[in-house]
Amino acid sequence: MVNPLREKASQNTQENALVLWFEEVGSNDVARVGGKNASLGEMINGLQPKGINIPGGFATTAYAYRHFIEAAELEEQLRQVFADLDVDDFDNLQKRSKKARSLILQTPFPEELREAFAQAYQQLCDRYGEDTDVAVRSSATAEDLPEASFAGQQETYLNVQGVNGVLEATQKCFASLFTNRAISYRHQNGFDHFDTALSVGVQKMVRSDSASSGVMFSIDPESGFKNAALISAAYGLGENVVQGSVNPDEYLVFKPTLVRGYRPLLEKRLGSKEIKMVYDVGGSKMTKNTRVPQSQREQFCLSDSEILQLAHWAAEIENHYSQVNNQETPMDIEWAKDGILGELFIVQARPETVQSQKSTNVLQTYRLKEHSDVLTTGRSVGAAIGQGKAHVILDSSKIDLFQPGEVLVTSRTDPDWEPIMKKASAIVTDQGGRTSHAAIVSRERGIPAIVGSGNATEVIKTKQEVTVSCAEGEEGRAYSGLLPFDVEEKTLDDLPFTRTEVLMNVANPDQVFSLAAIPCDGVGLARLEFIIANHIEAHPLALTHFEELEDESVKAQIAELTKCYENKPQFFIDRLARGVGMIAAAFYPKPVIVRLSDFKTNEYANLLGGNPFEPKEDNPMLGWRGASRYYDQRYREAFGLECRGIKQVRDEMGLTNVIPMIPFCRTPEEGQRVVEEMARHGLERGVNDLQVYVMCELPSNVLMAEEFSEVFDGFSIGSNDLTELTLGIDRDSALVARLFDERNEAVKQMVKMAIEAAKKKGCKIGICGQAPSDYPEFARFLVEAGINSMSLNPDSLLETRLTVAEVENKG
Repeated sequence: MVNPLREKASQNTQENALVLWFEEVGSNDVARVGGKNASLGEMINGLQPKGINIPGGFATTAYAYRHFIEAAELEEQLRQVFADLDVDDFDNLQKRSKKARSLILQTPFPEELREAFAQAYQQLCDRYGEDTDVAVRSSATAEDLPEASFAGQQETYLNVQGVNGVLEATQKCFASLFTNRAISYRHQNGFDHFDTALSVGVQKMVRSDSASSGVMFSIDPESGFKNAALISAAYGLGENVVQGSVNPDEYLVFKPTLVRGYRPLLEKRLGSKEIKMVYDVGGSKMTKNTRVPQSQREQFCLSDSEILQLAHWAAEIENHYSQVNNQETPMDIEWAKDGILGELFIVQARPETVQSQKSTNVLQTYRLKEHSDVLTTGRSVGAAIGQGKAHVILDSSKIDLFQPGEVLVTSRTDPDWEPIMKKASAIVTDQGGRTSHAAIVSRERGIPAIVGSGNATEVIKTKQEVTVSCAEGEEGRAYSGLLPFDVEEKTLDDLPFTRTEVLMNVANPDQVFSLAAIPCDGVGLARLEFIIANHIEAHPLALTHFEELEDESVKAQIAELTKCYENKPQFFIDRLARGVGMIAAAFYPKPVIVRLSDFKTNEYANLLGGNPFEPKEDNPMLGWRGASRYYDQRYREAFGLECRGIKQVRDEMGLTNVIPMIPFCRTPEEGQRVVEEMARHGLERGVNDLQVYVMCELPSNVLMAEEFSEVFDGFSIGSNDLTELTLGIDRDSALVARLFDERNEAVKQMVKMAIEAAKKKGCKIGICGQAPSDYPEFARFLVEAGINSMSLNPDSLLETRLTVAEVENKG
C-alpha cells in the first residue's frame, strides 16, 4: 500500500513534514526526529535486511513540535517560567517543571497536527491490525549522543491503543521535555532548553508481556571490556529492567569467537524476577505489574540459543554503527521477545556513553585498608569506594531532604531521582541489575553503587556511617563505619617492551575484565581451586553421586545450588567452563595457563558434600594431591569433569588459548598417565593445538626436567612449593617461617638448573610463584638466568615490567 504521507514528505524534502516513517530516516536525522527515532530508522534500513527484527512505526517530527509551540505562542510563556530557574533548589525546580508541563498539556494540538498524527496511526493499523497496540516514546533532538545519553529523561507509554490514546500519549511526551530530571540533565550538560525539540516515536508493541525483554550492551558496562556483550532479561515488558524494579537474569557472551560460529556463553546468572509488567486488559491503566510464579522465577527466561542470537545481533549492531560513525561505537540496546510470535526483536539502540568515553591510558585502583561487619551485598557498579552517612529514602517526594555527600539507600531509582544522585557519595538499592537506571546513572557520574541487594533499606539506617566498596569484584559490599582506603593511579603510556614475557596471576574470574586493561602477555597462572570453591562450591563426587548422599541437609543444599540442573555433574562442567572461559576471554588470544585442581584432602573435604569422599591424612601437603589424584580410581571420575569443562572452553567456546597445567606431578611416568587420562575425555595433546604444561615445584621436576619435557610442552616454576621442599620447611609452621625464603641460594640453584634443562630441550619455562612479585631482586635473577616468562600478581606487574626491561637493557 502506498503511503501518502511518505510521498508528501518526500515532495517537501522532509523539512516541514509533521510525520516521517522510520524507513524514511537514518542516523543523520537526529535534528528532525531525535536520537531514538533516527536510530530506529537507521536499523530498519541497514540491519533489518540482515535478519534483525525491528518493529515498524513512525515519528512525529521536531518541526511538528516547534509548530505546536509556535502556533500556541508558548515559548514566551515558558521562558518566563524558567526566568529564575535554580536546578540546585529542588523546590524551585519542581515548581518550574510542573508549570511548564501544565502549559503544554492544557494547550490543544492544532488541527493539522491532530490530523497528521491520526492518519499515520491509522496507516500503522492498516499494516498490523485494527487498534494496533503501540509504544509511544519520546525522542529528543539532543539525546543518544556519544557524550550524553539523555536516556530516560522523557516519558514512554506502553500498550497505547486507538487514535485518542495515541494523541494523548504524544502530548504527554511533548510535556515530558520539561520533567524535573530532563531540565536538570540539560542544565548539567550545557544544552539550551529552547534549542531542544521533541519528536515522538509510535512503534508497534512487541508482545513481551507474554514472554520476556530486557537490555543489552555490546561492551561490558562495568569494566569497559569491549569483547563481551552483557544481556539482562526478565519476564514481561521491559520497563521493569530499565527502571531497576526487578533483579534480572544476566548473561555474558564473548563476541570474537561468537561471530566465528562458536557458543561462548561465559556467564549465566539467575535473577529473582519477582514481578513482571503486562497489559492491563480492561483496567484503568495501560499496564500493570503481577507476581511471577516461583517455578518461573527459578528458570532462566531465555534459552542458550536465544542468548547467543541476541549477542550476535549486538555485535552486528555495534559493527554497523561503528562503520556509520567511522569509529568504534559500543551500543546500549533494548530487546523484547514476542510471546505470540515466538520471535526476538530489537526495539531501541543508542551509543553507550560511559565506558566508551573513558581514558584508557590511566589505571585507577581502589583498595580497602581495613574491613568491618558487612551490612549487605549486591552487584557492584563502578570499581570504586564511597562512604558517608546513609540516608534511606523510599519515596521520590522526599528526595529534597537528601544532603550532598550522603550515601543514598533506596528500593530503586528512576529518572526522577537524578537531581540528587549526582550529590551522593555512593548508592545502594534493594532492586535492579547492572543495566538498571541506578547502575547506568552511577557509572555516568562515577559513583560506586550496589544494586539488587534485596535488603539494604531494612538493614541500613539513616545517619549510619557506611563504606560502600565496589572494588572487590562483582559482589559489592556495604561495610559498617567509615573505613580507610587507598586510591592508586598508574599511567599506562610508554611501557617498555621486554623480551621476557610478563604474564599475570589471576584468581577471581569476576575481576578479570578489569585486570585485562593492565598491559601483559597473558595469564601465567589461573587456579581452578578458586572457581571450584567459590563458583561451584560442591565436591565433584557429591554431584556425580548425588542420589547416594546420606546427609539430607547436604543433599538439600546441593539441590538448591543446582536447581536449574537435572544433570548434577553438568552443573560442575558448566560452572568450571564459564569461570575458565571468563579468564580466557579477557586475555584472548594471549595464552592463559590454567592449573588443574590442586586442593589437598582436607580442602576437598571442606567442599559441600566432600567428607564421605576424602580420606584423613596427617600431612595433606605431601599426600594425595595434584596429579596423583587424576588417574586414581577413587577420583578419576571427578577429574573427568574438569577435563570436560576445559574441553567445553576450547571446543565449544572457541577459546583455544587455554593451556591446561598439571600440578604436583612426581614422576614422568605419572605425567604420562595423566596425559592419557586427559585424552580419554577429549583433551588430546597436539590435537586442536592443545599444549599441556606441568608445574615445576618438586626437586624431582628439576632433576628429571629433560625427561618431563618429553611428556609436556612447557614448565612453570612454583616457587612456594619448590622452596618448601628444597629447604624441608613446612611453610604453614610459625616455628620455622623465618627460614622460608625463595632467595635462598639452594632454591636459586634449583631454579637455574630447571631453566637450563628446559632450554636445552627447547621447552618453554616460566615462573608463576610468589617470589618475583615480592622481591625485585629475584625478578632480576630470573631474567639473568634466561627464563622465558614470569607471571606476577596484578599489583606488582607494571613495576616488575620496568625492572625486567632495566635488566634486559643492561645485558
